[in-house]
Amino acid sequence: MNTDSSITIRKYRTQDLSPVVRLFTDSVHELTAAAYDETQRYAWASRTPNLDTWQQRLEAMETLVAEEDSTLTGFISYERNGNIDLVFTAPHFARQGIASALYQEAEQQLKANGVEELHTESSVVARPFFESHGFDVVEEQRVTVRGAQFLRYNMRKRLQA
Repeated sequence: MNTDSSITIRKYRTQDLSPVVRLFTDSVHELTAAAYDETQRYAWASRTPNLDTWQQRLEAMETLVAEEDSTLTGFISYERNGNIDLVFTAPHFARQGIASALYQEAEQQLKANGVEELHTESSVVARPFFESHGFDVVEEQRVTVRGAQFLRYNMRKRLQA
């Protein structure tokens, strides 16, 4: 799928592993600094990620990547049951519609497969993004990840037939 003349969305491939993990790590550390302190950011995204763990995680889901001129600009990972697990954009491509294009493609695919409801556990930073795509907060949650506490939102969206 092409979102415009320069961005292409395609299925994740094994060789995307390192660039996807690097994008995730950079995105967490650069784009969430206003909402999360350094301890939280390092708990969320280690600067020395375990690629085997990431490979297993990504292989268990559907993942789409966005590229511009062979440069990874963003990705989305979701389960076939409608759970949106990961949506991240490279820091220098943030707020350019890439995450929205990825989300819209994932929603279309899930809808085509008969999924009637989408759900996610959103960060504070991602909540406005999901709300802009029709998700509602069902519940606020406090979770601990590697010793750091986080506020997140259980969010849902009913898909229309």
